[in-house]
Amino acid sequence: MNLDGKRILVTGADGFIGSHLTERLVARGCDVRAFVQYNSLGSRGWLDEAPAAVRKGLDVFAGDIRDPHGVRTAMTDCDVVLHLAALIAIPYSYHSPQTYVETNVLGTLNVVQAARDLGVERVVHTSTSEVYGTARFVPITEDHPLQGQSPYSASKIGADQIALSFHAAFGTPVTVIRPFNTYGPRQSARAVIPTVISQIAAGADQIRLGAVHPTRDFTFVGDTARAFEALAECDAAVGRVVNAGSGFEVSIGDTARTIIELMGREVSIVTDEQRLRPEASEVERLWADSALMRSLTGWTPAYGGGEGFRRGLGETIAWFSDPANLGRYSPDRYVL
Repeated sequence: MNLDGKRILVTGADGFIGSHLTERLVARGCDVRAFVQYNSLGSRGWLDEAPAAVRKGLDVFAGDIRDPHGVRTAMTDCDVVLHLAALIAIPYSYHSPQTYVETNVLGTLNVVQAARDLGVERVVHTSTSEVYGTARFVPITEDHPLQGQSPYSASKIGADQIALSFHAAFGTPVTVIRPFNTYGPRQSARAVIPTVISQIAAGADQIRLGAVHPTRDFTFVGDTARAFEALAECDAAVGRVVNAGSGFEVSIGDTARTIIELMGREVSIVTDEQRLRPEASEVERLWADSALMRSLTGWTPAYGGGEGFRRGLGETIAWFSDPANLGRYSPDRYVL
């Protein structure tokens, strides 16, 4: 499939990854409808900050992914759906797990049910590396066992299986993309990289973190957006789960120390108990094997390896260090 000439719905277009992906598609010349979370302020999230040419080129639909009627209306006349709308904050999933089932599982059901009924040509559903839990082997392939170590990851396992079941049962053309730890400009400060950068940029001489020993495969948001685009165009990926990661494993502690070095500050790291996950819920190790993605689409991360990670961190630091951007965050308090 070629996305040129297709009408594309992006759910979660107002969010971190969704806004980057939406901007990329509009810049390519695609006909994009952006599904954003309805709110009484009329805010379109990060899309409000998009270049004027992007905003002008968008068809915006405000709704709620939990509402099957709204989802169906948004999907009408669309050829392709890139489904990113979800609740993703792990700490908040401990607090309100039912909302994760309603948003992530039932929201995905709404998307694939409408796709089946409307004859949508392609659905790319967003998973997460958290569904693997602590790695039993590395690098992690798509055959790794699924382990729900938090209500969030359990809800995403359920959502993934709903999406895949519609392909198996009804032939709905679903592909599941499984990104690993995306980072970059606009990310919520509940994630570790923005947490470290925003605290330092705000002048802190101590940064408060949870566990620093777990490892992650951090993938720059531009690479993740390209992966969505590549999989949406890949007929051979239909019915499959496909990892998208940088292939570079680094501990949270070493990540924080690299950021401190790049920002040129003398900063110490202290443990903040409220940021620690329950012991059995902590995912100790994530490291992606993206060989399937490469073989199917030719995609490779532009920010891969240690050098690419430092470049990505540099771009992220520059964005957060802009006072206009930093002012959107509250580095002095912990947000679930």
